[in-house]
Amino acid sequence: MTGKCLSRDDHGQVTAFIVVFTAAVVMFAGLVLDGGLALAAKVRALGEAQEAARAGAQALDLAAYRRDGTVRLVPAQARALALRYLATTGDEGKVNATAETVTVTVTARQHTQLLNLAGLHTLTVTATGSAHPVRGINAPDS
Repeated sequence: MTGKCLSRDDHGQVTAFIVVFTAAVVMFAGLVLDGGLALAAKVRALGEAQEAARAGAQALDLAAYRRDGTVRLVPAQARALALRYLATTGDEGKVNATAETVTVTVTARQHTQLLNLAGLHTLTVTATGSAHPVRGINAPDS
């Protein structure tokens, strides 16, 4: 060797590769982290939707039940009970109630941690739960 420097006039090519590679790794980590948080938010929203529907399914038409044993809901009361449950949890949702079923759809927004860097600030998830009244439990519901 003659004592010359071994560098070959690369003008920062490796540096550009490292910057792109690092950005890709951060975005992948963001997908993993924020995807997991979104999945957890979806599970929580599903639980809240199901609980709100169960709360609404407590609005039985007692007059009909006492008169002839008919098990049905009072839709306006069922909707009010489900919305009251959602208000206590702070969730945003829509309630549809009929004489047979209460259906609740909860919408949740999960703030991102790493995908914020790519301009994606929130992920929106929705989940739907429903419930219907039953007359006692003697056997599993089919």
